[in-house]
Amino acid sequence: MVWLFAAKTKVCVMSSTTDEATRLTFYQRFKKRRRKRVKRIGKWVMRSFSDFVGRQSLIGDRPVVDRDHFPHLQVFEDNWEVIRDEAAEILKHREAVPLFHEISRDQKRISTGSNWRTFILYGFGQPATKNVKQAPQTARLLSQVPNLQSAWFSILAPGYHIPPHRGPSKSFVTCHLGLLVPKDYKNCTLRVGTEKLNWRDGKLFIFDDTYEHEVHNNTEEERVVLLFHVDRPMRLWGRLFGKTFLGALKWTAYYQDSAKRALNAEDRFEAAVRRAGENLENMSEPS
Repeated sequence: MVWLFAAKTKVCVMSSTTDEATRLTFYQRFKKRRRKRVKRIGKWVMRSFSDFVGRQSLIGDRPVVDRDHFPHLQVFEDNWEVIRDEAAEILKHREAVPLFHEISRDQKRISTGSNWRTFILYGFGQPATKNVKQAPQTARLLSQVPNLQSAWFSILAPGYHIPPHRGPSKSFVTCHLGLLVPKDYKNCTLRVGTEKLNWRDGKLFIFDDTYEHEVHNNTEEERVVLLFHVDRPMRLWGRLFGKTFLGALKWTAYYQDSAKRALNAEDRFEAAVRRAGENLENMSEPS
C-alpha cells in the first residue's frame, strides 16, 4: 500500500509538473505570437505614415542628411579622440559587452553569432546609469544634445555583413562618429538607399535609417563607432506624431523587454570591470 501510494504521488507530481511546463510553453508561445503581431502592426503603421512624416521634415527626405542642418554636433568631431579613448577602455572588457541580439531579441536576423556588440549609453532619452560612468566624457557630450533619443558604441567584427534592413521611424535621424575604423576603410562601407558611405576616424555623418541600409566590413579589423539618434527637425504635426509613436512604443514588449536586458547587461559589465580591478590589485600586492 505504501508503495502504491508513493507511486500514485509520483505520478501526480509528474503530471502536475508536465501540466505546468505545458502551460508555460503555451504562455511563451502566446507572448511570441503577440510580440510578432505588435511588431508587424507597428511596421505597418510607420510605413503607412512614412510619406506623411517625410513631408513634415524641415531638412528634406533624403537617405543621407546634410551635416549643415546640425552644426551643434561638430563638438563630437572636435572631441573624437576623447570618445575613442573611452571606447577603447570599454573594449578591454570586450566579452562583457552584450551582443546586439542579447539586448533586442528582434535583431536576431541582422545580428548573429558574436559579430555585433553594443555598449548602450542612452535609451529613449534616458541615460544608462551604470554604463555612462564607464564613459563620462562621452556621456557629458551626449547630455548636451537636444532631443537625444539613444546612443551606444557599435562594435562590428571583422568580415561581418549586416544584411539590408530598415529603421522604425522618420521622427529621428541616425548619427555615426568613426572611432576605430579599419585602415582599409574603403572596404568598410554603409549603403543607405543607393548611396554608399565610408567611416573615417573622427568624422561624423548623418543618415535616415528608414531607407534600406546594410553594412559590409570586408576587412580584417574591428569597426567601432559612436551611434546616436536625434530628433529630425519637423513641422508641428510631424513632431506630435513622433512623440505619440515613441510614447506608445515604451508600453510595448519591444521596449520593456529590451530595457530589462539592458539593465542586466549593465550589471554584468560593471561586475566584470570590478573583477578585473580586483585581479589587478591582487597581482600587484607583494607576496
